[in-house]
Amino acid sequence: MSKLEKLIVDRGPIKEIGVLGMGYVGIPSAVLFADAPCFTKVLGFQRNSKSSSYKIDMLNRGESPLKGEEPGLEDLISKVVKAGKFECTPDFSRISELDAVTLAIQTPFANPKDLEPDFSALIEGIKNVGKYLRPGMLVVLESTITPGTTEGMAKKILEEESGLKAGEDFALAHAPERVMVGRLLKNIREHDRIVGGINETSTRRAIELYSPVLTAGKVIPMSATAAEVTKTAENTFRDLQIAAINQLALYCEAMGINVYDVRTGVDSLKGEGITRAILWPGAGVGGHCLTKDTYHLERGVKIGNGQLDYPEGSDSIYVLARKVNDFMPVHMYNLTVAALKRIGKEMKGSKIAMLGWAFIRDSDDARNTPSEPYRDLCLKEDATVNVHDPYVVNYPGIEISDNLENVVRNADAVVILAGHSVYSDIKADWVKRITGKENPVIVDGRNIVEPDEFIRNGFVYKGIGRGDKNEHLLM
Repeated sequence: MSKLEKLIVDRGPIKEIGVLGMGYVGIPSAVLFADAPCFTKVLGFQRNSKSSSYKIDMLNRGESPLKGEEPGLEDLISKVVKAGKFECTPDFSRISELDAVTLAIQTPFANPKDLEPDFSALIEGIKNVGKYLRPGMLVVLESTITPGTTEGMAKKILEEESGLKAGEDFALAHAPERVMVGRLLKNIREHDRIVGGINETSTRRAIELYSPVLTAGKVIPMSATAAEVTKTAENTFRDLQIAAINQLALYCEAMGINVYDVRTGVDSLKGEGITRAILWPGAGVGGHCLTKDTYHLERGVKIGNGQLDYPEGSDSIYVLARKVNDFMPVHMYNLTVAALKRIGKEMKGSKIAMLGWAFIRDSDDARNTPSEPYRDLCLKEDATVNVHDPYVVNYPGIEISDNLENVVRNADAVVILAGHSVYSDIKADWVKRITGKENPVIVDGRNIVEPDEFIRNGFVYKGIGRGDKNEHLLM
């Protein structure tokens, strides 16, 4: 029996758990741990900062600080708080009380061009864990990280701060989150869990931690670096798929056809050995994961020790896909300019009603939202821009209204950037009456409205991938 195995046997089964980072990943993870009968206590760690301290009080009252539709989350928070199994605290010294600690802290890129991630928040979290680490504990990184980080930077910091040795005195693993906003609890329970330890003992201990919260999902064990690559690659592949349909949408616009007809046709080809994972085009890709995980994967290759054999001088198809998706808000702006031109107006002096600040349907998640670069382009050309979103309450430096009528009133162009359900109910005659314009502009980035209804009512219509309608006659 190894030293670490003996320490774990002496400590016994995992009973008390800590989760660092009370966000879209940390909160549902923590309360699911707390709801598992085999665990006795879960602490959620949150810095008592000006921007985030409100989460501590809300969680300890049994309330969710996350807005938008998250089925079952607030009920589960309330349940585990009332049962005395979950508590949120800013006191990181309490890490020493625990058997296992997970870190769910964001890892953005300040500038993707130089492939240098901003690990400052994660490093702070790792240092806090290291200071209070005790022999036999398990540390798991859930954050999406550059391949090699667990066995590299994280291991080094934990050892320096604790004076202990990873793999001998404590277990260390990577178990990446695989959730989507709007279905957090469901995803954690039902998606297979990738678990990669720095050695077999670490992997087994991490499997013990995650197995009790899985319902339909199963654990897939591998090495820590393989787990890191799995997470970055799955998001990179999804980004690539979105870029493929976005580029097809641009092609269809240029050829005067409907991308949704083409998509239906492609998707209809089914049978053994046939795979057509064709997604949906849109106004841009947002969120914390897809917008940066490609760069983690690229960086992992560059800092690794192996030799990459790849066509000389060729761009990475993954980075090119990122560029296509980053272009979509620019394309939305170009469609808006073209539509305004048809009614003799320029962007300068026009009033733009932006519908949707969150990047995902019926959510308050506005991280890296494509709405922001679109707004910036409009403001640069001296347009007046008003933003509506029923879910996003606060966003730094942006005034957002939940009053749709006020935002649409007197607008020259109404631009749909998010697929919120409420926008599906918008009627052309209502929009025309509120704008007060003879020929208002509607630009649909999510295929929400029925083009012919708006065209019949005198609108100038433009839509992503709607080459069949974008050059319609003005009525």
